[in-house]
Amino acid sequence: MAAKIPSSFIDTVLARTDIVELVSGRVPLRKAGRDYKACCPFHEERTPSFTVSADKQFYHCFGCGAHGSAIGFLMAYERLGFVEAVTELAHRAGLEVPQDGRPAAPAGPDLRPVLAAAARYYQEALRHHPAAERARTYLKGRGITGTVAKDYQLGYAPPGWNGLLSTLAKDFEPAVLERAGLVIARDGTTGFYDRFRDRVMFPISDARGRVIGFGGRILDQGEPKYMNSPETVLFHKGRELYGLPQALAAIDKVGQVVVVEGYMDVLALSQFGVAHVVATLGTATTREHLERLFRYAPEVVFCFDGDRAGREAAWRALEQALTVLRDGRQASFLFLPEGEDPDTLVRAEGRDGFQARLRSATELPEFFFETLCARADLSRMDGRARLVELAKPLLSKLARGALYELMIGRLAELSALKVPQAAVLAPSRAEDAAPRPQPLAPVRGGSLVRQAVALLLQYPALIQEVEELPPPGRPGMDVLAALVALLRETPGLTTGAIVERFADSPHRATLARLAAWEYPSLLPDHEGVMRDIMRTLNEQARAAKAKDRHRYLINKGNLTPEEQAEVIAYLRDRNIGA
Repeated sequence: MAAKIPSSFIDTVLARTDIVELVSGRVPLRKAGRDYKACCPFHEERTPSFTVSADKQFYHCFGCGAHGSAIGFLMAYERLGFVEAVTELAHRAGLEVPQDGRPAAPAGPDLRPVLAAAARYYQEALRHHPAAERARTYLKGRGITGTVAKDYQLGYAPPGWNGLLSTLAKDFEPAVLERAGLVIARDGTTGFYDRFRDRVMFPISDARGRVIGFGGRILDQGEPKYMNSPETVLFHKGRELYGLPQALAAIDKVGQVVVVEGYMDVLALSQFGVAHVVATLGTATTREHLERLFRYAPEVVFCFDGDRAGREAAWRALEQALTVLRDGRQASFLFLPEGEDPDTLVRAEGRDGFQARLRSATELPEFFFETLCARADLSRMDGRARLVELAKPLLSKLARGALYELMIGRLAELSALKVPQAAVLAPSRAEDAAPRPQPLAPVRGGSLVRQAVALLLQYPALIQEVEELPPPGRPGMDVLAALVALLRETPGLTTGAIVERFADSPHRATLARLAAWEYPSLLPDHEGVMRDIMRTLNEQARAAKAKDRHRYLINKGNLTPEEQAEVIAYLRDRNIGA
């Protein structure tokens, strides 16, 4: 079955799949240097030895040896067959798997251009459509400047049933517009009509800034006040964040991301210089949201209204946060004064005032115990027992580590538990005593050929340093030659994609092992190391060829004058003397 799916299609699927994002949706990862770590999902262990590399698009467990690409992970974790795993990843990437050798029918490429065209249409309408004056007046009334409107590509969906449809139908089939969530099929009749009408439009983009959907706000009375695109192959409301591409640079600089509830909150804060801000799309914060956010910054601050509804929403966010918090990650909650939202507050207090509020945000542990203590009477013994029972299932979601132990200690203080009782909740000391996994030992011998293969696997761009390939015959040269041929023919492959290309090869296990090999030659100067290895391999190959020739001539006897001169030159080159 696997042979029926072209290798080029599998390469495309892997190129459009982020293995960190895939794995983190199933296994709680934490950042560890350039990679991510977790306890292995494929065998029991107390100390993390499972690593996922964003650079290599490859996972490896130093404990049990499990390894592979995104396809391999899905096969092992979900117990899927190869075709099933490729199909699921393809659908996530907006691709349709080719069947029986027929070429692939990509769904994704059909949607991105039409969504980009729709964004341009809405922006143009905001500037020039006769009915857009109301939209411009609304935005000006909300204090939105032209610069912010341009940065966030704000637009306007004119009234009427087919403005977008008739404009884009010149370049796109109506069925494609429907798949992108831009038009709706008419009930019981043929034809379509625009989904968004007479609304201010907020394009929703992925982290790379490509439009994947829209939010639209009605200008007059009506329901729904805000409308989002429907779920498509590109747009999944429970994982997307409004304003993410515009916020990434500021998030990276500040090391913090602020999560608000509305589009206008993002625009206002950004306009006032609080640029590290995103919004959920009218949904509660999900674990997938949080896993994405913590990949960009170590601290997340949730901004909610200070009323009862806001605190209930904050508690739901806290419950999700407990499942992804690890040592090194922080979550806080900023509760706003009655009747205020981030938009109004930053306009009243300015950037410095809002930043001061962020600095005084309530830390997650404080909010956690404050909320639970309000539900239990700590003046009573059974009330303190209730506090413990309320806290236990929630704390069980928290990864074992320093934060877990500190929160257990605080629980013991509040409930007046003595040490023996608190120890029941504390992490096992066996976990602390468990030996840490050692890096995979270098393959015995550490031959130059193995080093070259490992370097090319882990840094495929080094193919540029391979000019001359040594002749066959040396152990491992067939693998190196096959790898060089693949990278020359198909540049841009990741480590995971390369290993996947060798899925049916007897060399797959060796390649997978070398993909995770920690060898002293893998130094920062990878280019120089690769050049040295290839030069040495070629010099050794030439020396071996000359030695074989010399041995042949000596054994032959009755040398011609030319052959005698050749032997003398060979011996002179090696300082043996003639």
